[in-house]
Amino acid sequence: MALLKFPTKAVNTDAVNPFVNSVFDNLFNDSFITDRLVTRIPAVNISEAEDSYKIELAAPGLEKADFKINVDKNMMTISAEKVNEGETASKLFSKREFNYTSFTRSFTLPDTVDYNSIDAAYENGILVVKVGKKEESIVAKRLIEVK
Repeated sequence: MALLKFPTKAVNTDAVNPFVNSVFDNLFNDSFITDRLVTRIPAVNISEAEDSYKIELAAPGLEKADFKINVDKNMMTISAEKVNEGETASKLFSKREFNYTSFTRSFTLPDTVDYNSIDAAYENGILVVKVGKKEESIVAKRLIEVK
């Protein structure tokens, strides 16, 4: 795979200040900046079951001790911080993407959440947070007979 950058415009023809527009075009179209913004926040899947909510956060390369999960009122914040030691001093990277040094994701919890039944597990690069629902919010299912 070749790492080539193609210019977005052949020649900047702005008569007022071509240098300024050229700098801003390069800045906003630079793949380095857009790649860094995309890879900083891990992807999340949120699903709902009858008795709980399930949040799956893709964060490979981390350990259980790297995560902090805080609940404050109706806001749950999942954060992680990993300290990179000088392990890559001997390598020269042209592009490095799998590096979550730190991130924070916040989720607003609904009123139906039972704050005493929140569990988290980290396995195979995915953090799974299970948030239970209150008993009164679980809809009782029953078959209604037509008369």
